[in-house]
Amino acid sequence: MLNKRPGVIAWLSFLLALGAGALTVFAFAPYRLWWLMPLLLAALGVLAERRPQQGFALGYGFGLAAYTSNFHWIYQSLHNVAGLPAFIAAPLVLLLPAYLALYPGLTLWWVGRLQPRPSLRWLIAFPAAWTLTEWLRSWMLTGFPWGAIGYSQITESPLSSFAPIGGIHLVTFAVALTAGAVVTLYRLRGAWLLLPIAASTALWWGAVALKPLRWTEPAGAPISVALGQGNIPQALKWRPDVYEMTLARYYRQVATTRADLMILPETALPAFLDDLPAGYLTMLLGDATRKNMALALGIPRHTRDGEGYLNAVVALTEPGAPSYAKDHLVPFGEFVPLPLVTGWIYQFMDMPMSGFSRGGARQAPIALAGQKVAFNVCYEDSFGEELIGPAKSATMLANVSNLAWFGKSNAMSQHLQLSQARALETGRPMLRATNTGMTAIIGPDGRIDAVAAPDTEQVLTGQVQGYGGDTPYMRVGNMPVLLGAALLALIAGLIGRRR
Repeated sequence: MLNKRPGVIAWLSFLLALGAGALTVFAFAPYRLWWLMPLLLAALGVLAERRPQQGFALGYGFGLAAYTSNFHWIYQSLHNVAGLPAFIAAPLVLLLPAYLALYPGLTLWWVGRLQPRPSLRWLIAFPAAWTLTEWLRSWMLTGFPWGAIGYSQITESPLSSFAPIGGIHLVTFAVALTAGAVVTLYRLRGAWLLLPIAASTALWWGAVALKPLRWTEPAGAPISVALGQGNIPQALKWRPDVYEMTLARYYRQVATTRADLMILPETALPAFLDDLPAGYLTMLLGDATRKNMALALGIPRHTRDGEGYLNAVVALTEPGAPSYAKDHLVPFGEFVPLPLVTGWIYQFMDMPMSGFSRGGARQAPIALAGQKVAFNVCYEDSFGEELIGPAKSATMLANVSNLAWFGKSNAMSQHLQLSQARALETGRPMLRATNTGMTAIIGPDGRIDAVAAPDTEQVLTGQVQGYGGDTPYMRVGNMPVLLGAALLALIAGLIGRRR
């Protein structure tokens, strides 16, 4: 009956692809069911193998459901916080997944057009193409790397051991190769079954063998750190009647804390540095100096020419108050892309400080408490290769964030997983000071050493050892993985075309 109704089968396959994509949310933090991702990707592959002519639709449906289920929290920021009407916010939330889904759609379309044996199609072409398209979306239109399948393996899966060798894209390749091996097992018979079994066995055995290795070495003496979490709701953060309460809360945290280094989160103080009340900085500096505590805090500051403003981290206790200013800005949140086209949206939104200037590349780490700390602000730790340069001359990484924009959603946990990947790739501890969560201390192996309960006011403390030296990924970046994937895709394409 079904064989006579190909349209029914096509729709059923599409619905199954949607379901598999929606379930990917459980592979990432906070659920961390890492083993689920290769299986869901394999299910998509089986559907595409059965109906190669439907490849783009299946890949697009999988991606649309995956990115919608993973990033639904964008609606919270646009509607609940920024005040955008629901009839505008909802379509805008769907616009991002609708764009991102093009990449898995193109991957399955291309793989479906190849004619070689299933082993070549799924063990070579599929992981290569998936890796290349995920890299492509990590920089196209300023880039959005969240949701890359490699992040699902950080840090519980053995495959995470590939991160310090080839970065998150090598982990993505390993996940896609595992899924491709499962699809190949479904298609092959007899002695050919040894091929996917050998490939997946070698991959996972290698990952397990690499897991205990440490690529960097301790540098300097361990220091005590304190990470402030003010828990100021975004809806209140910029209100004048809450301003004094915010200043008092963070002053109290500084005054009652003893540590070698204390860091306060992104835009912890909702005012420009030179607009703070007279005497407030003096009080902060006095308390920190008396305790010999280095203090860095997130605060907006004007550019040198006074024409723009920066999303900055300022080291108050160091001579000259050295600072880091965010360079990779968030479109719509921190700058207006194509203002002639998209500028009208802002008349419906309450978006204070949505026109930041870029801080500039190659900003040096800041010397604090005997360590060199390379700061990044919020979304910047999504881009692994951009952190390599600062990490080379640093012994610690530090991320300051304000995810109050997204309420009590998975965004906090997903962002924490990105920071874990950056710690793994660089072999450096990562200190995360956030407004509402997840404030955490992450070790150089990517594991979470301490984490503050989200949506609470507190100061997270702990001992942290700095690390020096380069991981293999820091030496070579993404290029070897991308060139390897491109070569494999080229080989698969040429053989497929010849056959």
